[in-house]
Amino acid sequence: MAEPDTSAPLPATTANTHVHELEVAEVIRETADAVSLVFEVPEPLVPRFRYRPGQFLTLRVPSDRTGSVARCYSLSSSPHLDDDLIITVKRTAGGYASNWLCDNAFPGTRLTTLSPSGVFTPKSLDADLLMIAAGSGITPVMSIIKSALIAGTGTSYLLYANRDASSVIFGAELADMMAEYPDRLVVDHWLESAMGLPTAEALTERLWPYTGFDAFLCGPTLFMNIARSAMVTAGMAERHIHTEIYRSLTGDPFAEIVVARDDAQTPATATVELDGRRLELSWPRQTPLLDVLLANGYDAPYSCREGACSACACTVRAGEIRMLRNDTLVDADLAIGLTLACQSIPLTEHVDIAFDQ
Repeated sequence: MAEPDTSAPLPATTANTHVHELEVAEVIRETADAVSLVFEVPEPLVPRFRYRPGQFLTLRVPSDRTGSVARCYSLSSSPHLDDDLIITVKRTAGGYASNWLCDNAFPGTRLTTLSPSGVFTPKSLDADLLMIAAGSGITPVMSIIKSALIAGTGTSYLLYANRDASSVIFGAELADMMAEYPDRLVVDHWLESAMGLPTAEALTERLWPYTGFDAFLCGPTLFMNIARSAMVTAGMAERHIHTEIYRSLTGDPFAEIVVARDDAQTPATATVELDGRRLELSWPRQTPLLDVLLANGYDAPYSCREGACSACACTVRAGEIRMLRNDTLVDADLAIGLTLACQSIPLTEHVDIAFDQ
């Protein structure tokens, strides 16, 4: 494919090639409150739905009130084991989308989704991994563990907290995996019904032998705060702690991409490193970088298009940008040049950016 002519104007509107429909092939009842939805991927879409362990899908869920809502659900399947895509959804009190999916999804249901996205994924499956999950936070963790056991060489320790034994998602599968890989996987269940709520002190005692591992943490906010405190107290460096946080999206990430022409300002130029390619692009001054990339047909990662996640995070290597909104990047991220492509507009004539996650 030839590189685009940076002097040529972008079209005013172009279809969002990241938006697709997938059909539910099977619904698996995991617990009384959780189901797994198995999606078959048609052959022409296979390249679009390649994913890394720990990533998620953004689904459009029908709504009688608003037409639809967008929600992110982690893939519990492994790209190294499963042919189909599998997400696992747990019913939450007052959670419209999760309740709709648990009650209404059945084989044959077609749902609109974006391509897989997310940065909650290990850089190497050969690394030793400390996995900490509570409730449905096991979903991306399960994808990572299965992948590490099948395609990696390291060991994994999983601390998994739940209300009681009946609410443990993947309980039988985890037991089978421990039996198959006794020297590489330890699963430590914390049941609130028998042990009370987990405390930082109690978790520190369990986690200190694994402070040299890479840690992946997913669950309710309060639990993650306690677990993070325990890991730091045990001696783990913050840079080794990776967390997955989901927020309810308020915008429409499925909307068509609109790149407005602005004849009053000369576009900036961008050099973008993406998937091993260096792209040279014309960048209209008031258009976020993500929209420019998608409008030109490039497969840039994203899930929300509203600055509420970090799926489109990239590094500014030269030049300056301004972020219109930032709800996820912290000072340490900004200090190393990270920005959100969906919120970044250029301030200098040229900007050099890399998607290197």
